[in-house]
Amino acid sequence: MSDGRRFEPRSFVRPTVHGRLESVVGHHATVTGLDLAVGDIVEIGREGSATGERCVRAEVVAASRKHATALPFGTLSGLAPGATVRRAASRRIPVGYELLGRVLDGTGRPMDGRPLPVTTTVSDDAEAPDPLTRPLVQAPLQVGVRAIDGLIPVGVGQRTGIFAGSGVGKSSLLSMLIRGTAAPIRVLALIGERGREVREFLERDLGSEGMSQSVVIVATAEQPAVVRRRAAFVATRIAEWFREQGNDVLLLMDSLTRFAMAHREIGLAAGEMPTSRGYPPSIPATLSMLLERAGTTPAGSITGIYTVLVEGDDTEDPIGDTARSLLDGHIVLRRSLAEAGHFPAVDVLSSASRIAPSVTTAHEQRIMADVRAILATEADVRDLVQVGAYQAGTDPAVDRALRLAPGIRAVLHQPMNELTLRGDTFALLEDALRVEELLS
Repeated sequence: MSDGRRFEPRSFVRPTVHGRLESVVGHHATVTGLDLAVGDIVEIGREGSATGERCVRAEVVAASRKHATALPFGTLSGLAPGATVRRAASRRIPVGYELLGRVLDGTGRPMDGRPLPVTTTVSDDAEAPDPLTRPLVQAPLQVGVRAIDGLIPVGVGQRTGIFAGSGVGKSSLLSMLIRGTAAPIRVLALIGERGREVREFLERDLGSEGMSQSVVIVATAEQPAVVRRRAAFVATRIAEWFREQGNDVLLLMDSLTRFAMAHREIGLAAGEMPTSRGYPPSIPATLSMLLERAGTTPAGSITGIYTVLVEGDDTEDPIGDTARSLLDGHIVLRRSLAEAGHFPAVDVLSSASRIAPSVTTAHEQRIMADVRAILATEADVRDLVQVGAYQAGTDPAVDRALRLAPGIRAVLHQPMNELTLRGDTFALLEDALRVEELLS
C-alpha cells in the first residue's frame, strides 16, 4: 500500500569515465580505456594523491582502437603505469583587448604573475579565410626599417619570412619591426627561445612603448614540444580574434623553424616516418595550415612576419625551402654583412617581395629598380676592383655604381633605436641616386 508520499524521479549524474596509463616511453605516454581523438586533452594522475602521484596534462597526438599516444605539457617523471587518466576540458584560450600588454605561455595562460580579467574564450582551432573572399593586398605597411620599406616593401595582409642563421640579428630586427610598424595591434610569438633572452627582449628591445600595444606568447626551448607547437596556433588565433574585430594586426613569430622542430618531435612520437632531415611527411601541410590563416578578410587583416632559422646559412634547407614557397616574400640576412657591422644585415639582392608592384607607386618602383641595379652592378665587379683589375672609365654603368653604392649602403645602414617614416626612406634613397647632381 502507498503511504501517501510522492516519489520524484531522480536526476542521474553521468558517471566519470576513467582510463589508465599503460606505459611511459621517453616523453610520450600510452593511454587505454578512453575513447580519444587526436587533439584531445587528458589529465594523467591525481592532484594531491596520498601516494604522491602527480597530475599532468597531455595532448593526444595519435589514436587507434586500442590505445592513444599523448605528449605532456610538463614532465612525466613520477608517473607509473596504472595511473588514472581522464578527459580534461576543451582547448580554449582567452581573447580580448585586455590581453594587450600581457605575456602568455604557450597554452594561453598568463606568465607575468597578474590575473587575467578576460571572460571571452575561443577554441584555438580556426579555418583559413576563404580564398575567394580575401581582399587583395594593395596598401603598404610601414615598418620603419629603411632596407625593407624602401626595397622589400611589406603590404597590409602579406606574409613574409626573415631567413637567417643564428646570431645574425633576427630578434633585433623583429624588435625594430614591432616598434616601427603602423599596425595598431601586434601579436608576438617567441617559440623555442632561450629563457635568458625572453626578458631581455621584452625590456630592452621591445620596451614599454612597444609592449603597450602587443600581446606576447612565450614557449621557451626547454618546454615540451606540444607547448612549443601550440604556442604558434595560440598566437595566430589571438591575432585572428583581433582581425575579426576589424583591426589590422601584425603577427610576428620567432621562429617558424623551431615550430617545425617541435612538430617533428610530435610526428615521430606519433609514429610518422621520418623524411628529409628527419621531418615527418605532415610538415608541409602543417606549415600551410598555420601560414594560410594570416592574410586579409573583409573585416581586417593579419600581416605575418615569420623568422626562419636556416642551418649553416643554407636557405635551401627543407623548412626554408617550404616556407619560401608558401610566403609572399622573403628577407635574407647575411652573416658577412653582420660581421662587417652593417645592421640590419639585409641582403636586398637576395630578398624579394612578391606584392611590391601592388603596394608601391610607379615613382617608387623606379627608385627601387635603380637602387637594385646599382647594388647588383657593384657586387658583380667588386672582386675585380679589389684586385685592381678594373680601370675607371671602362664602363660608365660600373663607374656610376662604384660612385653611388657607398651612399646607398649608408642609407640602408640603420641603428636599432632609429626608425624612419616610409616617405622619408624613399626621399633618402632618391637623394643617394642624385648625389652627383646635388654636388654639382
